[in-house]
Amino acid sequence: MAKTILTGIKPTGQIHLGNYIGAIKPALELADSGEYRAAYFVADYHGLTKIHDGAEFNELSYGIAATWLALGLNPDKVIFYRQSDIPEIFELNWILSCFASKGLMNRAHAYKAAVEANKIAGKDADFGVNMGLFNYPVLMAADILMFKAEVVPVGKDQIQHIEIARDIAESFNHHYGETFLLPEYTVQKDTAVLPGLDGRKMSKSYNNTIPLFEEPGKLQKLINKIKTDSRPPEAPKDPQSSVLFMLYKEFASELEVENMRAEYQKGIGWGEVKKELFHAMNRFMEEPREKYKELMSSPETVDKILQEGAEKARAVSAPFLKEIKRKIGFSV
Repeated sequence: MAKTILTGIKPTGQIHLGNYIGAIKPALELADSGEYRAAYFVADYHGLTKIHDGAEFNELSYGIAATWLALGLNPDKVIFYRQSDIPEIFELNWILSCFASKGLMNRAHAYKAAVEANKIAGKDADFGVNMGLFNYPVLMAADILMFKAEVVPVGKDQIQHIEIARDIAESFNHHYGETFLLPEYTVQKDTAVLPGLDGRKMSKSYNNTIPLFEEPGKLQKLINKIKTDSRPPEAPKDPQSSVLFMLYKEFASELEVENMRAEYQKGIGWGEVKKELFHAMNRFMEEPREKYKELMSSPETVDKILQEGAEKARAVSAPFLKEIKRKIGFSV
């Protein structure tokens, strides 16, 4: 029997190459493989921890949905929904929070990073930390456990969230018997942490990303900003340690990748590599870029697809929540 796989992306900024390579592309490949039952969603309520402007929040949420669809997600083959359309997730979030220790939340990476940044800045440890950020791992656990996800593709820095979901599930199961499946994570090899323009992890937080649907002229300028070393063109270069090659192989054909690998070993200038990377990326993105624009100009089309997906999602979440509540002791 096929395993259930689940992936969500939160609307806290424009979708960038790191999102595509690390999450969307492998998720689409898994959905097309026929080996999994796939559930993919717009994690809009997760975005509320950071985005408090209504117009921006709405625009970014539609942008996530349009991105999935523009890149080829077939909503007939998967459960594709907006998190906020599934009320059972948020009731489960409260239930799970009653089985999550504060100590476990204290150790969550996002919270620890915020505390550390405050300490460095000489501020109170919890300055600017809202409870949404602190409880973020519990809501993520609800996303995962509600749909009995067995496999969750994540970036290397997100593994902890799956471990937390397992801890909370085990705590609930200990009290009420086997209820939740314990999810496993999978990390795509070679792109676990994709470097950005400045060599650090590609992240909206660092403002070092390349937006996925960037227009050609701006795309070329951003590619030209990618940090490289000072080796001369004729010097042999290691493709495995090059962010340019890492990006190139995600968009070029197999033959082009092998030819580029040979050029690296012979010696090639970084300017030439960047030119070829732009050509491969822009060629690949031409059709999705236009599809994305069409979808963003037709929110009613996106809404219809998401509403149909929500109906499929709630066919799973509603009866499962009743089962959970009966075990707790509610009359439902």
